[in-house]
Amino acid sequence: MGIAETIPGGSGGTIACITGIYERLLESIGSFGLPAIQLWRTEGFAAFWEKIDGNFLLRLFAGMVLGILLGVFGMSYLLTNFPLPVWGFFFGLIAASAVYVGSKVGGWSLPTILILLLTAALAYWVDIASPAQGCHSLWYVFLCGVIAISALMLPGLSGSFMLLRLGMYQFILHRTLKEGVLEQHDLGAVVTLGVFGLGCAVGVLTFARVLSWLFEHHRDLTMAGLTGFMLGSLNKVWPWQEVLETRINSKGEEQVLFSNSVSPSSFGQLTDNFFYGNDAHLLPVIVLMVIGFVTIFVVEKSGDSNSSAS
Repeated sequence: MGIAETIPGGSGGTIACITGIYERLLESIGSFGLPAIQLWRTEGFAAFWEKIDGNFLLRLFAGMVLGILLGVFGMSYLLTNFPLPVWGFFFGLIAASAVYVGSKVGGWSLPTILILLLTAALAYWVDIASPAQGCHSLWYVFLCGVIAISALMLPGLSGSFMLLRLGMYQFILHRTLKEGVLEQHDLGAVVTLGVFGLGCAVGVLTFARVLSWLFEHHRDLTMAGLTGFMLGSLNKVWPWQEVLETRINSKGEEQVLFSNSVSPSSFGQLTDNFFYGNDAHLLPVIVLMVIGFVTIFVVEKSGDSNSSAS
């Protein structure tokens, strides 16, 4: 989940869904609040820890922190040097995830189909919408934390991609986390990251309760909506992109700002296509798409086994 969230277009929520921990995660996060704190005061920390499923959360978030660090330093290298095969792999992952989550809908009807179409359209719109300019004020950093963590909890939407759309991806992940905190140990960067983390905490505690309520009272509609989010996000991870516009980042490096999905044959006819070039790498991309697709069902079987064991 941590690695997925460092990649614009990747979704930690998708990983949680296919590994069978999604609803458990929502219930665990949603259990935070005054009742849990009162339980701590009356019955001690052990009772509080059990109520919030603390061991599960501790293992999960420790893995996410490691994944974020690996993603920040490792995925940037892979995406820079092997962009098409990497995106092919993630396309296969998300496509299979949509099939898997859609199969969990108890019965398809007009309402579930409409929800599917609406959420797919919303995810697609988020993909093609023009990014904001961003703002480094702490109030905006806090708001970005709330929005990004809410997106993280929805399969098919990415917290890092929402940061990109809000104009804050480079500032939060690279200038603040990677350069400011991890490399330069800058106090101002620590404060900024702390405010962003506070926004994430507020967002996750609020949104988890909303999603848990939806699962409890409108399960089929919720699963259909999650399927739509994943289907709508496939355009973002389509490997063959024609770059339409670029931007200069804080290091003076040129980066892709807007791109358009094209067919492999059209991709091969492009000229001066920044970053992606025009070599479709058709065979390795298709192979990795298939590997990504199959991986989901392998992970699904593992998740089902873990759920049965618990």
